[in-house]
Amino acid sequence: MPSRASITAVHGYVPPDLLTNADLARMVDTTDSWITERTGIKERHILKGEGLGTSHMGAEAVRGLLKKTNTRPEEIDLLICATTTPDMQFPSTANLICDMVGINNIGSFDVQAACSGFLYSLTIASQFIATGTAKKVIVVGADKMSSIIDYQDRATCVIFGDGAGAVLLEPNNQGYGIMDALIRSDGSGAIHLHQKAGGSRMPASADTIAKRLHYVHQEGAAVYKFAIAKMAEVSGEIMTRNNLRGDQIDWLVPHQANKRIIESTAERMGLSMDKVMVTIHKYGNTTNATIPLCLWDYEPQLKAGNKMVFAAFGGGFTWAGVYVQWAYDGAKAAKLNGNAGHA
Repeated sequence: MPSRASITAVHGYVPPDLLTNADLARMVDTTDSWITERTGIKERHILKGEGLGTSHMGAEAVRGLLKKTNTRPEEIDLLICATTTPDMQFPSTANLICDMVGINNIGSFDVQAACSGFLYSLTIASQFIATGTAKKVIVVGADKMSSIIDYQDRATCVIFGDGAGAVLLEPNNQGYGIMDALIRSDGSGAIHLHQKAGGSRMPASADTIAKRLHYVHQEGAAVYKFAIAKMAEVSGEIMTRNNLRGDQIDWLVPHQANKRIIESTAERMGLSMDKVMVTIHKYGNTTNATIPLCLWDYEPQLKAGNKMVFAAFGGGFTWAGVYVQWAYDGAKAAKLNGNAGHA
């Protein structure tokens, strides 16, 4: 049986400071009921503190991952960080995370595919395991979305939060692991979801700052329509390719962009909501961190052999689907590591 990349551990981190719907209602013209009804979000975590970037949260998640698996930093062969909010243009946030946790002399790099970046990174990492090039790979999904959100724009400021999650990938010969993956994109969707200034096309200037062009620009209705269509489409294609029916899937792990999108994707896949991981109510949309944070929250409920479909959609547009057969007893791992579950 060929060796597959399997997720053998997961750990998450969210900063302690909360931004509730009530807090936002004091900042912009909105209400708790309006936000909850349209997004499903009640609160989100915000990273505060001078000089703290995405790498701070990513490093916390990786430290927790190494500790719970009794893995030494020198055992890691590769680290990939999926992020849309890197600490700097360069070096990569992955480089910074490695330095912060004591991992040296290995390959580390960032992947930018907006909210689909974590699944893109999993897909890339799995190739290193499958070819035998690497034995232990860490994939981090982390974003400090509060750094690029306009808290005067009620359409976007209610959606996003900060957080990080990390998984350890190792070879598996028992038939568990990442069974299939699809990554897709459509660059014509850029007009609907992007950040106008700060890149080489429109470098930062006093004018771009004055015009508030360094924040997320989102045309909600267009993104909503595409997200529902593409997340359902990629999930359906993964199911067809692997002869999976809805009743055979134990868990849908969707990107947490909007509760309505999550519910619509589940419905189109023929899944009841009790098979769907949902954490959006307490974390909001943490971009690349949503899927690993779901896995971290639900870890105590996961069993070896669980059939899972991961699905994501993000700016670009990008979207991705991954079929996973879970590789370990999550309840046992959670008990050993004091994670009683957050879901």
